[in-house]
Amino acid sequence: MCGRFALFSTKWVIGEEFEVIELDELEPRYNVAPMQDVAAVVLSDGKRAIETFRWGLVPHWAKDEKLGSRMINARAETLAEKPSFRDAFANRRCLIPADGFYEWRKSGTRNPVFFSMSDGKPFGLAGLWETWNPPSGGELKTCTIITTSPNDMVKGVHDRMPAIIPRKDRSAWLDPDTNVNDLQSLLSPFRAGDMESTDVTKLVNDLRNDDEDLIKPVAEKLF
Repeated sequence: MCGRFALFSTKWVIGEEFEVIELDELEPRYNVAPMQDVAAVVLSDGKRAIETFRWGLVPHWAKDEKLGSRMINARAETLAEKPSFRDAFANRRCLIPADGFYEWRKSGTRNPVFFSMSDGKPFGLAGLWETWNPPSGGELKTCTIITTSPNDMVKGVHDRMPAIIPRKDRSAWLDPDTNVNDLQSLLSPFRAGDMESTDVTKLVNDLRNDDEDLIKPVAEKLF
């Protein structure tokens, strides 16, 4: 699963990387967790825009928003089959900018590892979004992060990884007219050679911690 990530690039870097012209400065985050607000790139009137969603997808037909806490991830292999994700997969896709994501080694003590791009640039996690209308009125926008099988770098730590959409495929991913069968091919494991991993402090385990110390390498291997 993908249960924690970081986004700390400036709005200028994010805007250039994701071809978003107008966006506000985003607060640097080093410990983004489920059920918190996240920034996502969507198509709005044919142009890319940044919108805010709560992480934990609530399908439009849900009776209770609490369902979102169980919908933080969606498996790439079953998107077209699951009622919770099928409609969003066909019609409401997004890119969730990240500078890196965390996974935890399962053997022995659970030690966090931070995965990022070798070139230091932010990247786009494949996501789906929904709008849910509470019985009390108004609307709640939510999203989920799609996961896929791990690449050679991640598989030594975890059996899943977030699906990362390469820059060349972002337009196709966001385009509502892209055929669902073509979309599935974009959700393969990202190339391990373009990524790097860093063993980091267990301070990331506590959501009250949210600063750049969380992504600094630990002094020695903890496994």
